[in-house]
Amino acid sequence: MLALFALMLIWGLMAASAQLQCVDAARAGARAAARSEPRADAMAAARSAAPDGARVELWREGDLVRVRVRTHAAGPGPLAVNLRGEAAALAEDTVGATGGGDAAREAGP
Repeated sequence: MLALFALMLIWGLMAASAQLQCVDAARAGARAAARSEPRADAMAAARSAAPDGARVELWREGDLVRVRVRTHAAGPGPLAVNLRGEAAALAEDTVGATGGGDAAREAGP
């Protein structure tokens, strides 16, 4: 019984670690894409931080760059779970793209 508990505890720690890797990988990819790095470089940044065999998706929604990283934590029966991490970042090319009219008015003569 103690051995079973120890195995479940180890599995849980490994699944939690993989979940954290997914979140970190999504953040790394989103930061790279938001800095206007080439898509291949942003995907490589996410893949390098992701667990082995993870799927990485990158897309843009308006001013936001989004990255989703998915993987599967193997386990017996109901312990086999799908893990996912997602991150979004504001694309740098949209920062300050309002035309500067407000800043000019605030500065005054």
